[in-house]
Amino acid sequence: MIWLKMLIGAVMVLVIQLFAQTRFFYLAALAPLFPTFALISHFIVGTERSQADLKVALIFSILGVIPHLVYTLVVFVGINYISLYKALMLGVVAWIIAAAILVLTWQYIQS
Repeated sequence: MIWLKMLIGAVMVLVIQLFAQTRFFYLAALAPLFPTFALISHFIVGTERSQADLKVALIFSILGVIPHLVYTLVVFVGINYISLYKALMLGVVAWIIAAAILVLTWQYIQS
């Protein structure tokens, strides 16, 4: 199974690179949002856990969009004021913070 994950990751990187070099460059930003890893995750949870557990994982996946939105907004605003590299790094830091808040909130609600 690990080889399949590596292959999917490599194909996604290739697709992103190819899109970035075309007039449809904006699709390079859509490609990573294809649920490649979500499919793998949901399949594994769905086959190893109960349907109720899968539904919980799916709800958490929905909420997982929030850190991505935070990252994207921080980079979008940041590129107006700082270099691309700094904006990307700031976006990653913002994603980590948003993800940590999401996980801690989720754990609090679940307990």
